[in-house]
Amino acid sequence: MTAIAGERARRVLPGLDLLPHTLRVAPRDVSALISGPNPDIVLVDGAHGLGTRSGLAEARDTCRLLRATGLSSPLLAVVDEAGLAAVSAEWALDDVVLATAGPAEIEARLRLVTARRTAQAAGANGLITAGELVIDPATYAAKLKAAPLDLTYKEFELLKFLAQHPGRVFTRDQLLREVWGYDYFGGHRTVDVHVRRLRAKLGSEYESMIGTVRQVGYKLVLPPRPESAQAFATAAELETMFA
Repeated sequence: MTAIAGERARRVLPGLDLLPHTLRVAPRDVSALISGPNPDIVLVDGAHGLGTRSGLAEARDTCRLLRATGLSSPLLAVVDEAGLAAVSAEWALDDVVLATAGPAEIEARLRLVTARRTAQAAGANGLITAGELVIDPATYAAKLKAAPLDLTYKEFELLKFLAQHPGRVFTRDQLLREVWGYDYFGGHRTVDVHVRRLRAKLGSEYESMIGTVRQVGYKLVLPPRPESAQAFATAAELETMFA
């Protein structure tokens, strides 16, 4: 995804601007936030423009209020090093990230909290659902509109990985690492071939579920809906930035 954050978002977490995530800056208005599109990840700024103790307290209250309203997205707080001492379980956070964190650390934290939330969401029955697609990791079975898909092991693993992160773009290098493993020495063509095979098995009606982002990579595309996930970030001066 292409970053579209404004200057305030860059000031809150500069390293995020170097990552391919779509960002939106929204007012710190909880009622507006919960009535809008459901974000993939929420970052609440506790490091900039809000003072010290009062700013941290306001960030904490925002986090708690978001959780109280039923927010299911991963929730992270952006703080400076001094603010770490104020962070506790009362914040109801999934993780915390320093405002000075580099892009590699930010990406790792976003990836891990998303994976944990996905695992929790699938905990009841273990199924991964993405639109008409239902994947059962326990039995290595995948169904589309209740019809079974005949997939090879790697096709299944690739589809499962993309379905666990709908809407998120992964480069070919990322897919090779996550699906094939760090010890795999194949090239990008391996990913392209498996994507073509998956699209063929999804059929003409659903082949577009695996979308191509030119010069970047692939993502799982779901039909548009009002609550479709978007990326946001929480900024200072009474703004909440979602990523």
